[in-house]
Amino acid sequence: MSYVPHTDSDIREMLARVGVSSVEELFAPVPSSVRFPQIDLPGPQSELETMRELQALADTNANLLHTPSFLGAGAYNHWVPSVVNHILQRSEYYTAYTPYQPEISQGTLQAMFEYQSMICDLTGMEVSNASHYDGATALAEAVIMALSAGRGKRNRVVISGGVHPEYRQTVRTYTQGMGVAFVGDDEPQLPLPALATLVDEQTACLIVQTPDFFGRVADLRGLADSAHTHKALFVAVSDPISLGLYRPAGEFGADIVLGEGQPLGNALNFGGPYLGFFATRLELVRRMSGRLAGETIDADGKRGFVLTLSTREQHIRREKATSNICTNEGVNALAAAVYLATLGRQGLRQVAELCYHRAHYAADAIAALPGYSVDTRVPFFKEFVVTCPRPASAINADLWAKHGIIGGYDLGKAFAGMERQMLVCVTEMNDRAQIDGLVAALEEVA
Repeated sequence: MSYVPHTDSDIREMLARVGVSSVEELFAPVPSSVRFPQIDLPGPQSELETMRELQALADTNANLLHTPSFLGAGAYNHWVPSVVNHILQRSEYYTAYTPYQPEISQGTLQAMFEYQSMICDLTGMEVSNASHYDGATALAEAVIMALSAGRGKRNRVVISGGVHPEYRQTVRTYTQGMGVAFVGDDEPQLPLPALATLVDEQTACLIVQTPDFFGRVADLRGLADSAHTHKALFVAVSDPISLGLYRPAGEFGADIVLGEGQPLGNALNFGGPYLGFFATRLELVRRMSGRLAGETIDADGKRGFVLTLSTREQHIRREKATSNICTNEGVNALAAAVYLATLGRQGLRQVAELCYHRAHYAADAIAALPGYSVDTRVPFFKEFVVTCPRPASAINADLWAKHGIIGGYDLGKAFAGMERQMLVCVTEMNDRAQIDGLVAALEEVA
């Protein structure tokens, strides 16, 4: 017997909300030949025929192996060394899910431990968990952790408008119904020293991002003191590639450092799965969500690995659980570990330097074009804002239609009044020829 959770009145209410009178009318735009129950499916095909058809369909799509792209805004096209996928596809990693039995999960546990250790090195923090779902949910967990550390007496979160808009939306979704007041992010251009003055005795945490959503590199000096003076936590969102070049937030007194780990050996994958890295100070580890792999010695004195901390309610008493996050992005975290181990300190620095220098080359060239401007006085890493002579959406449409180039992010999608501004991203994947091609195309479509 099928189970339909909606009553007839529920269905009528939902249909009325979307402006149709019946379920049939709701699905009317779907051609009848592919609409249940009269689905007109083709006859059976051999595997060879099916693969040819699928390949033909795939070939109609653009892909970043052949298409220049300058789109970033939180998801980045970085080179993934071939060794990453070779390791990921080993059966002991690819099929391993949750290491409840450490005696047969040593490889998975050691991979988690190595990942955590490298994230701590990267962020300048003392302890890292085994990852979150993505950067946005990692920030949401950081806010919940800060509220918990305040023992329910603090209900304000001071958050910069330079934090990724989707991260800020996710945080609000996670905390709805908790009576949390968010301040500061209604002014995207508010300087961080002015933002820090909003912290008071009711503030649970101060949140900034560097490089921020607009690509600007922030000066973090003094922000931790501003937060700690009022016994609030200082939370920093970071681009992990930038940490190959810039001092980590941990060296500026941050209590929590987090971000999107997709740039570390994970392809764009049409938007996921990704992973959120999350690191904090040791004194806060008991309030950290997720899980933590640790190193120990077994009964024979041999090195071994265990699940040291697991804070979801299925494992411990519900009232002691910090979060109901049920797993971590294990395969993606493994990719990040392999990527970092493969590049090493010098390799990561080289990638960061390539991003930095190529982005600045592109910014200078675009700023010289008639009708375009770039504020190159603001320190930036691999992304920068371009003011265009026409709406960014129109510029992007012409870049694609006339030149086959994927342009930058249209800031008008997320910020009112920025319809003529575009966020351009340049990574090590954009060589000089691609950048020069973008500049010439921008001049033509101006």
